[in-house]
Order: sequence, then structure tokens, then C-alpha cells
Amino acid sequence: MPFKTAHFLVHIVDDDEAVRKGLSRLMRSARVESLAYDSPEDFLAQVQNADHACVVLDITMPRMSGLELLRQLKARGIRLPVIAVSARDDDETRQLARGLGVSLFLRKPVDDQALLDAIAWVVSGGSSTRGVAAAGAA
Repeated sequence: MPFKTAHFLVHIVDDDEAVRKGLSRLMRSARVESLAYDSPEDFLAQVQNADHACVVLDITMPRMSGLELLRQLKARGIRLPVIAVSARDDDETRQLARGLGVSLFLRKPVDDQALLDAIAWVVSGGSSTRGVAAAGAA
């Protein structure tokens, strides 16, 4: 899918090295700039608000979960659209993620084209929920 925005950034936050590498390769093949982080803490140390950026976030990680990272982003006023990806696909996790402002929730393993379409959608403002600082349904 061609992206409407000529240049944007995807932050990949996942503790699984194979997943980070795979998603980074997918972004390169789609000519999308990406930065990969092996922990929420590393991401928090570097993230800032930016237009034409989004986060692809694993929910289940050691030390700090993706849900806790969402809380931290919200508390810091970081307003980036977030696509949550997780093998945990239960109602409670989806509701918590949506309540923290997740734009989309995708189940692992994620279809490459579905993820690229989701990224294009959230970066272009297609999400009714703008990032983690807004509350509401995804």
C-alpha cells in the first residue's frame, strides 16, 4: 500500500529480538523509517512527540509491560498513535489497551500487509483515537 505521507517514523518496541528484526526488515522493504527498542525503558529515554510517527508496541514484556508503557507515555504527555501487538488476545487486555488510547490492537503473528495498512491508517490520522493521551475506543 502506498503511504500518503512521504516520510514518517515507526517506533518498534518489543523485547523479542527476532520480532524486532523482522519488523525492521518489513519497514525497510516498505521504505518506512523505523527505530527498534528492546525495552520500554529504552524507548521512554528517547521518545518525543512528532508528527508522522507511530508506535508498534508489544503488550507482554518483562520489567515493564506495554500497558505500563502506555501509562507512562500518557503521564508524560506523549501523543503518538499506538498499534498494540500481542499474543495475548483477551477482552481484558484489549479493553485496558483501548482505555489507554491504543489506536489498533493486532494479534501476533501479525500479517505484514495488515500491519503496513494499519501504520498508514494511524499515521495519516485515520484513527479516532489520537495516540495514548486520548481515551476512547480503538
